[in-house]
Amino acid sequence: MRTLVLWDIDHTLINAGGISADIYATVFHRLIGHRPAKVAAMAGRTDLAITTETLSHHGIDPTPALLASFTTALAEAFASRSHDIAARGHVLPGAHAALKTLAARPDVIQSALTGNMEQIARVKLTALALTDYFDLDVGAYGMDGIERPPLVALAQQRASRKYGDDFTPSNTVLIGDTPHDVRAAHEGGARVVAVATGATPAPALRLSGAEQVLEDLTDTQRVVRSILNA
Repeated sequence: MRTLVLWDIDHTLINAGGISADIYATVFHRLIGHRPAKVAAMAGRTDLAITTETLSHHGIDPTPALLASFTTALAEAFASRSHDIAARGHVLPGAHAALKTLAARPDVIQSALTGNMEQIARVKLTALALTDYFDLDVGAYGMDGIERPPLVALAQQRASRKYGDDFTPSNTVLIGDTPHDVRAAHEGGARVVAVATGATPAPALRLSGAEQVLEDLTDTQRVVRSILNA
């Protein structure tokens, strides 16, 4: 039986150099005509939720047409600044070795479960040379839903269609750095490994319900063991 390993991206595997809020503000200015007073909180949330809340905060109706225009502009802006991600961003310690080790196993399928829309996820992972470790076709992304928990089942369905295996909570593992990731796993139907590589410290991740919490990804054997035995 294969294990479906679903990685969050930002602050779990990479730091993109802090350009996301700037790009959101730039796109808002271009489409709405003024700088935003506030961009919605991003950590652990989907691009659909962030965009919707940012527009609503400014009294702007997030119509489907506006959301489509906004997110298309976001994807284009991230693509145009992939060089900035490569220059300013970095892969977090241990992430490369963990991904490489798991990718070498025939009983593991690695993909993404991220708040990034798919185009942005691909830009970030490509800029930091991580794309080859993933089958991104079976991931779930920030425009697939406003909340993260339903994305787990969506990724499982996509993986099942492609690989023929039945992916359930017993053979699906989500790795992330926020309580949103922990909730997504528990409510969506996956086991979870939380890593304290973002803004949420290990004790808070445990309080959020994560059964397995790692300080970081630097101990490759422990990371792999935690994921496969989560």
